[in-house]
Amino acid sequence: MSWRKDQRDQQREQRRAERGYHHGNLKEALLQAALDLIAQKGAAGFTFADAARMAGVSPAAPYRHFRDRDELLASIAQRGFEQFEQQLTQAWDDGRPDTVTAFERVGKAYLRFAREEPSFYSAMFESGLPVDGNPPLQAASERAFGIIRAAAERLAALAPPGVTRPPAMMMALHIWSMSHGVASLFARGDAARRKLPMSAEDLLEAEVLIYLRGLGFPTDRRPPPNEQGAKSAEPPPVPPAGPWGRPK
Repeated sequence: MSWRKDQRDQQREQRRAERGYHHGNLKEALLQAALDLIAQKGAAGFTFADAARMAGVSPAAPYRHFRDRDELLASIAQRGFEQFEQQLTQAWDDGRPDTVTAFERVGKAYLRFAREEPSFYSAMFESGLPVDGNPPLQAASERAFGIIRAAAERLAALAPPGVTRPPAMMMALHIWSMSHGVASLFARGDAARRKLPMSAEDLLEAEVLIYLRGLGFPTDRRPPPNEQGAKSAEPPPVPPAGPWGRPK
């Protein structure tokens, strides 16, 4: 009896898989199931079979779209980087209205994505996937990093007289690393377990300010002459201090 019941259950799962595949929904169902599992257990806390079970399909069904669990995770990470790139691009807005204001928005967008899309963020940065072995994933991640690098290049160009202009790639890597550290700290929920004296945005701002001051950059956020344009004859309003806003 038990064997017949198990067989009937397997047949029902197989029929569900066939229906999902027929309507083109199986792949999306598996991706959503994996995102839900990441939210519950982390990027390393579930199996391929878990994703199939969560999606309501047979253990064999996922192989129609993914070679294994790593390929499923890589697909999620790629989508995450694509969304990440869109949000960073929108925040950067080609450096308008000035470099430091746009740079501030990029930092906030980074933290916002980590906060609002923790499952994607975990697949992107905490899954341990070999990015260089997956060309589409690598390309998506490089495009997202390219936004940070573009912002760093514009910021590096604002180095004041007498200050050696730092390599933009070095600045981009430092800023990316700092942003990731702060985002991971707050995304993991550490902030809920221990009281921190500042928000994620304030913490990132403070770290970047210290870094820029160490490079010799002024931190009063007054637009440099080459960004003030024709209206520079009028005294511009003094914005909050620091390229990421004034610490609270």
